[in-house]
Amino acid sequence: MRVEEKKRKIRSDKKRDVKPSLPIDLKECIYRLSYITNTPVKNVVESICISGLASSKVMDYLSNYFRRGFSFGSTVYMGDMSKEPIRHLYKNIEKERVSTRLKDGHGETYDVLKRLAYALDCSPALAASFLIEASIRNSDFVDEYMTRHLEEELDHRRMQELKEVLKFINKNNPYKEEYSLHNLISYIMDELKVGATSLGSSVQNWLESIQHKK
Repeated sequence: MRVEEKKRKIRSDKKRDVKPSLPIDLKECIYRLSYITNTPVKNVVESICISGLASSKVMDYLSNYFRRGFSFGSTVYMGDMSKEPIRHLYKNIEKERVSTRLKDGHGETYDVLKRLAYALDCSPALAASFLIEASIRNSDFVDEYMTRHLEEELDHRRMQELKEVLKFINKNNPYKEEYSLHNLISYIMDELKVGATSLGSSVQNWLESIQHKK
């Protein structure tokens, strides 16, 4: 009797483990984002990678280190093998590992990360490290990420009130530095460390406290 072998189906939501090693201060920044948004670290890291791979600003920055060609949308970046490999740039820096899982499949996050690693002439894990750092330092990811979580937790009135507070701070700032939502939220979280259970409740408690002072 003929036995037909069944091909194992490949799950459409299959993910690959990625464990980039990050400079200590960058890892602390990610853990802080995880804490104040009450989101697992691996999910925060995944969001950073997805955002970075979709950002032309981040890709323009990373292109300075491309040793091979890389295409991003309609843009094609040329590589130059004479450029110093990024693995040399990450030497003598104290680092710690974080873990995440990225969707694997044609055109998915891990697939694009592999192409980025090829352009940077390094491993996918090191490419992820470089991508995460570029996304945090060279894009508006942090503000956008926090705003998205706040909009999920706060009602419209409180969200508008928070934006008005930020607008007031920037309008009356004598140092001519524009404060971001991230700066304001970091301040709020520091003020309300005790009893702060979530980003939304912390901001809400802080808004109520300043209302009472009026």
